[in-house]
Amino acid sequence: MHLLMIVGALGLAGSCRVLGYQWLEAKTELSWAQRWQMTLLVFLWPPLLLLMTAIAILWMGPQGEMVWVWEGWWSYTLAVGFVGMAVLLYLRQVYEGWLSVQQIHSYPQHWIQGQWAYQLDYALPYAAQVGFWHSELMVTKGLIHTLSSTQLAAVLVHEQAHQQYRDTFWFFWWGWFRRLTVWLPYSTELWQALLLLREVRADQWAAQQVDPLVLAESLLLMVNSYSIDIADSICAAMQTATHHRLTQRIDALLSVGERTIPPPYPLPWQGLLLAGLPLITIPFHY
Repeated sequence: MHLLMIVGALGLAGSCRVLGYQWLEAKTELSWAQRWQMTLLVFLWPPLLLLMTAIAILWMGPQGEMVWVWEGWWSYTLAVGFVGMAVLLYLRQVYEGWLSVQQIHSYPQHWIQGQWAYQLDYALPYAAQVGFWHSELMVTKGLIHTLSSTQLAAVLVHEQAHQQYRDTFWFFWWGWFRRLTVWLPYSTELWQALLLLREVRADQWAAQQVDPLVLAESLLLMVNSYSIDIADSICAAMQTATHHRLTQRIDALLSVGERTIPPPYPLPWQGLLLAGLPLITIPFHY
């Protein structure tokens, strides 16, 4: 029984990734908000299903009338290994995030256009939100020297959007799932898509307060700036500025229909809850 649960979960997880990604690639007419929901669902549902399956097997134990002895211990060992790996990866991610935050806190803070920011002595123009639930602004001297006052204000509003949406917090957890199941199909492609969608959302939020053309100019000036060594799990500005994705961001930013009302970009809670179905088997184990 437990072995069948593991095999079934692996099959469902792989199928969800392959079919879901192919469906997303075919649905070019989806709005940015709809694409965010579906990409997040396809990315998160498989690792959640595998984790819930492993937790259910751990809860039920290696013995019981529903399993053979050899099968129970073998599947139980697999579940222990998977959950153990998840815990180790989580602790590693927490430690790396803590180190990066401590590194940023070693730099001086400056008052920049009405807000405090840690200023790094780098020539590249760069800005990011760093932290967990309460993120903090980080900028480089290159950003201040490269951009005009108006362009700098547009970039800072964009960073406020990352803070508004708690991107550092959510992407910390999603980065953990990514590390845990990087071996699943299309993990890298879906992760890169989420990074793009996150930046598009921040651009659209900022476009309600600043001139979209000014923000687009700032993006072009910063296209080669994403090379600072900061842990991606706690930084809201990871490598999202390739030329292909920059074109998509600017197209979305300058689209009148997309920036009249900021999209809600809700989380697909109902779909994600289905990943907890393996827990239902616990009461039937005796």
